[in-house]
Amino acid sequence: MVLLGIIMRFAKDKSPLYRYLEQDKAITPDETNSTQETQNTLSPMAKIWHIVAMIPPGKVSSYGKVADFAGLPGRARYVSKALKSAPEHLSLPWHRVLNSQGKISFEKHSVSFQEQMELLRIEGVTVNCGKVDLSEFEWQPDMATLVMSIPF
Repeated sequence: MVLLGIIMRFAKDKSPLYRYLEQDKAITPDETNSTQETQNTLSPMAKIWHIVAMIPPGKVSSYGKVADFAGLPGRARYVSKALKSAPEHLSLPWHRVLNSQGKISFEKHSVSFQEQMELLRIEGVTVNCGKVDLSEFEWQPDMATLVMSIPF
């Protein structure tokens, strides 16, 4: 809880996500805490938003990897739901999340497909027929840095 407060204090001016989290809209009581003192934890959606916000320009991740990094293994479809539900003012880089084969998940030639492809190309990601070479562009975060930066 102290770490969460420290991270929130230092990051609140840097990201709409942290400002949103600071307002307690995405923080829920930890039901597993057996002590009387309640510990705050992020909601599963907020964890996903945090991970997606960390993906740097020019890199991509899969729905499954985002779920894994957020501590929600096997919840790839939930990542899609969380991205659709994210408040627009968070400005999450949703376009950096692809399916496990590195493909854009939208229907080919749809407006959303074209938009995601264009946003990735602007960031320097090579997209061929809606597919990205994960061996070249997949985000491989340093796990120590990842763990230390997650406010949960």
